[in-house]
Amino acid sequence: MEIKIVGSGCAKCIEIEKRVQGVAAAKGGNIAVQKKFGIKEWVLGWVISTPAIYVGGVLKSVGVIPTKETIAHWIDDAKTTVAKCGH
Repeated sequence: MEIKIVGSGCAKCIEIEKRVQGVAAAKGGNIAVQKKFGIKEWVLGWVISTPAIYVGGVLKSVGVIPTKETIAHWIDDAKTTVAKCGH
């Protein structure tokens, strides 16, 4: 599974990156966390406010710092969706 953080590299982006990395490490498994900082990434992802978080290719958050519990829930949901699809 891939989690992508899109932003400018601001303090909120860095905080989200740390939080997502921590939750992903705690969950274990095959979770890749990418950060894409720069205006080109905003335009390509149709992001109008940053930071944005994509989990499994689905936009989950824009402009806020979600809790660790919320991030964990998104990861669990994405894993369940993949399991139901058989991928």
